[in-house]
Formats: sequence, C-alpha cells, structure tokens
Amino acid sequence: MIDPTAPAAFSRDTTTKDPELWAAAQALETSFLTTMLQSAGLGEAREAFGGGVGEAQFAGMLAAEQARAMTASGGIGLAESIYTALTRSGEAE
Repeated sequence: MIDPTAPAAFSRDTTTKDPELWAAAQALETSFLTTMLQSAGLGEAREAFGGGVGEAQFAGMLAAEQARAMTASGGIGLAESIYTALTRSGEAE
C-alpha cells in the first residue's frame, strides 16, 4: 500500500523516472483533473449573457487545457502516486 502522506512519495525529481511511464501517469492525472473540473462546472454557460452553443462546445477543451496546465505545474500528486505504484508493481514480478 502506498502512503500518500509520505514525503518521499511527492518528490518532483523527474530525471530518474522512466519517461514513458511518467508520461502515462501524468496523462491519467490530467484525465482525472479534467473530469473533476467539468464536474465542478468549469466552462458552464452563465444564465445571463452566456456564449450559447459555441461556449458549450469549447468548455471541454478549456477544462482539458486547465487540467494539463495543473499537471505540468505539479498537479495534486496523483501522477507521482500512480508512477510509484506502477514501478512497485513491476518490481513484484
């Protein structure tokens, strides 16, 4: 079991990480954050003076780009936890 509160679990050093595995972990965090931002209402049309159909079409892209930026700037630590779990599962084999 991974202890998410352990200080070592959230190191920002990416120089020693497997680049493909790290990219996959970041993609999963980005996907999670996109869903959370959409659920929170990011990009929803406002009642008055809303952007109409166009605004609704691009709301998903806005949430995805915000999530990508959040992940790139350190995110919420989910990518690090996923990466650690994936590397530990590979060691067990």
